[in-house]
Amino acid sequence: MNALNGKVAVIGGASSGIGKAAALLFARQGAALVLGARRAPLLAELVEDIRREGGRALAVAGDVRDEAFAERLTATAVDEFGGLDIAFNNAGTLGPLGPSLALSASEWRDVLETNLSSAYYSAKYQIPAMQARGAGSVIFTSTFVGHTAAFPGTAAYAASKSGLIGLTQALAVEFGGHGIRVNALLPGGTDTAMGRQMSNTPEALAQVAQLHALKRLAMPEEIAQAALYLASDASSFVTGTAMLVDGGVSIQRG
Repeated sequence: MNALNGKVAVIGGASSGIGKAAALLFARQGAALVLGARRAPLLAELVEDIRREGGRALAVAGDVRDEAFAERLTATAVDEFGGLDIAFNNAGTLGPLGPSLALSASEWRDVLETNLSSAYYSAKYQIPAMQARGAGSVIFTSTFVGHTAAFPGTAAYAASKSGLIGLTQALAVEFGGHGIRVNALLPGGTDTAMGRQMSNTPEALAQVAQLHALKRLAMPEEIAQAALYLASDASSFVTGTAMLVDGGVSIQRG
């Protein structure tokens, strides 16, 4: 039996990496999808791939920093598929990499808007739609960076992604009595375009892999499987967590 049969899911940051892997997996597990990202051509290709496999998906392109985009994603799920059960808010940016104190105010705000404010905007519309269904699962993609470990030059990224954990806990407490579960997913190093932006040579990638107890990077599909767990009824008593899916990077010392 498919884990998400009859469910409707919104996935942000769906055009590549973890979001794309989750979209393909959720569709194969029976969910109807509304997919959001900036890059309309990549979203269109993904929707076509899902439909070719017999799945149901719609694309909505836009900027996650725009609250109206968050409203439009949820409205599309409700109008086209009848409601919303699952939200995987996965959009994010590393921002400029370099000395933390060299960031301009606009660069700092851009990272926080993309990683943290966008998550709040999304939940603001997703949770009421889920309440109308009597239950739901909200998932935010955070990171171990700034939570269990830190790296120079990542202040805005670490601060914004750590903020998601506080948002997760506050919303989980406030809406748990309404059947809404809210969790943060904290991947380790993952072989995505964003990951390669931080580690842009084979030597750098190998060095990052060695930081993990498993001595390798995750594939996006592995993180998507963890998101599926949080989205499905298998995690029906799980809320308010910062769930590490990090290959043991958080327990490595030295």
